[in-house]
Amino acid sequence: MTLDDYVDTFELFDDWDQRYQYLTELGEQLEVLPDSLRIEENRVKGCMSQVWVSAYLKSSGLVGFHADCDTATIKGVLYLLVDLMSDKPVEQVLQTNLDEIFDRLALDDHLSPNRHFGIYAIVELMKEQVKSLTQAA
Repeated sequence: MTLDDYVDTFELFDDWDQRYQYLTELGEQLEVLPDSLRIEENRVKGCMSQVWVSAYLKSSGLVGFHADCDTATIKGVLYLLVDLMSDKPVEQVLQTNLDEIFDRLALDDHLSPNRHFGIYAIVELMKEQVKSLTQAA
């Protein structure tokens, strides 16, 4: 889905309880993260939740991510980020604007400052890993 698709879906819900439920349901769709990727270099520092992300290049040259989180709401946000940043060229992933995502989905008004900070840390690690992939290639 695109950011516009997520905005349209969020607007279908009457209140934030329904949006949180939707985020939880999104998080349930994340593929299981292999234990081999639950390593320190893939763990997001600065996030209250236990979050792991691992970037990889697909044979098409587009970016993909493996990810997991131990809390339902952040796992849903993580799914959304993985969906928005996957199957894109490296340059597009590196230009992902988290402020725009937060603003368009009104997440900054409905997530605590600690969670907000943690999500920035998630995106920062995702981008760092993508940069590392291109430097290793």
